[in-house]
Amino acid sequence: MALHFRRVDTGDLEIWIASSDDYSFVISNESRNGPRLHGEPGFVASYRPDFLNKPAAQVAGSPFGTFAEAEQACNAFLRRLIIEG
Repeated sequence: MALHFRRVDTGDLEIWIASSDDYSFVISNESRNGPRLHGEPGFVASYRPDFLNKPAAQVAGSPFGTFAEAEQACNAFLRRLIIEG
C-alpha cells in the first residue's frame, strides 16, 4: 500500500499529509529562517499511530534533501510497520 501525500493549505508553510489504515504521516519543509517551520533544513518526515494517543516521531533519516526522498522513506517505513505489526 503506497501512501498518497496531499499538500495542506497553510499559507507559507509547506506541509503534506497521508494516512494508511492505522498510521498518519506528515512531511514538512523546514529551514533555519523564513516563513517555514524552523529546524534542520530539508524535508522532515514524521508518523504516529492513529490507535494511540502519542506524539509523532520522526522517520529515520530526516531531514531529507528532497520531497521524493522523504515520501520514499515514509512508504518504506510503513511497509516495515505493517510487517512487524
